[in-house]
Amino acid sequence: MGKYRLETEEHELFRKTLRKFLQQEVEPFYDKWEEERLIPKELWKKLGEMGFLCPQVKEKYGGLDLDFSFSVIILEELERIGTSLIGIGLHSDIVVPYISSFGNEMQRNKWLPGCVTGDHITAIAMTEPGAGSDLANIKTAAIRDGNEYVVNGQKTFITNGLHADLVLVAVKTEPSARHNGISLLVIEDGMPGFSRGKKLNKVGLHAQDTAELYFEDCRVPIENRIGEEGKGFHYLMEQLQQERLIVAIGAQVAAEEMVQMTIEYVKSRQAFGKPISTFQNTKFKLAQMATQVELGHSFIEDLIEDHIAGKEIVTKVSMAKYWLTETARDIASECMQLHGGYGYMEDYKIARRYRDIPVSAIYAGTNEIMKTIIAKNIGL
Repeated sequence: MGKYRLETEEHELFRKTLRKFLQQEVEPFYDKWEEERLIPKELWKKLGEMGFLCPQVKEKYGGLDLDFSFSVIILEELERIGTSLIGIGLHSDIVVPYISSFGNEMQRNKWLPGCVTGDHITAIAMTEPGAGSDLANIKTAAIRDGNEYVVNGQKTFITNGLHADLVLVAVKTEPSARHNGISLLVIEDGMPGFSRGKKLNKVGLHAQDTAELYFEDCRVPIENRIGEEGKGFHYLMEQLQQERLIVAIGAQVAAEEMVQMTIEYVKSRQAFGKPISTFQNTKFKLAQMATQVELGHSFIEDLIEDHIAGKEIVTKVSMAKYWLTETARDIASECMQLHGGYGYMEDYKIARRYRDIPVSAIYAGTNEIMKTIIAKNIGL
């Protein structure tokens, strides 16, 4: 992976420490977790002890008060091992920022320290069986009853759904309203009326727990609402830039890894008495993919710098999310082809990458939604 302009000695040391930790605590067990279809909760505690969860959280809540550049390193190193680790980035860089940014002091004191230590695993629940990209059409309702909300509804495709101790749930507090009727509630593990369905059986991301969540007359105290009632949609939109940037970073790293592993493979694999790396088709395919990876790296580097600087880069992030995930999907297909029959074997990492990549074009807003945003923002 290329180095970013922003990286300092401190970043290098951080990456080195993290990489060593992952080589000891994650890499040797990753295949087993994929087979068992679950990452153990103990890993979260170990990550927390090392300071690799929620590095951006302020020191007074137990965090390291670091900027997003350190999150980028964590996201990259996790992706290098496998995409099933995405729930960790979702926790640190997607869900927890809602509590940090829009939660009140009481909520931050109550939840953030546990999020940093790995004692609280978080999830965000927006998607429903009948509503995905069209968030205004969610049906999960939260009706006010005194000092509580009574929540009824169902969510699906929830990353960290089985492990989550805290779920940030998008609900309709004003069922007849559209965007203005959405609020955000933190629903905690063990609250009566909150239950989980079975772990969903996915094509890829096998170790990543993804589940359906059910709320049946689930009573949630009013102090568990994040921000103001009816402002949930606005809060969600404000955080989507970072979420989509994270997906783009993951796709970029996956593409880099696939190209690298394929270069190594074609040099060692013989056909017709010589390495397949000597064939013109192989050279041209890999030259093309190496160029795509280089372009992707430059683009993502600019976006990371702009994002850290606080710039509004929704259009470019939408471009990166769509282009990099589709590029990674194409690269996965080409790299598998260059591996020949072995590429279709589970013993080779390209097979897992081939399965894990396609969903990145769907989650965090489908690529069709990305193109809709781009078209609108360029004046169409």
